[in-house]
Amino acid sequence: MTPEGRVKARIKRVLDQYGVYYFMPVQAGYGASGVDFHCVARWRWGLAIAFFIEAKAEDEGPTKRQDLFLKRRREEQGAKTFVINDDIEVEVLIRWLEKLKNERQS
Repeated sequence: MTPEGRVKARIKRVLDQYGVYYFMPVQAGYGASGVDFHCVARWRWGLAIAFFIEAKAEDEGPTKRQDLFLKRRREEQGAKTFVINDDIEVEVLIRWLEKLKNERQS
């Protein structure tokens, strides 16, 4: 498994643990750009929240196109975005999902 593949596997385990729906579009150079994970999580009051994740190997960052996609999602839709390339960033995702879970239960 590649270093990026290990990060993706860890992200999948976390998303599955929290019951998050995710879609991993296959980028073939055609159509709209995207990132590795397009996600939807149950929030509260019967609403869901969308968020996006780009997974990278340690010490790597998103491409310019991926960075632009993430920036547009934050600015145009107010979406939460993550670039995850190590265990610290996975913990950031876990803390955020825990916050959503706690808000849903209150």
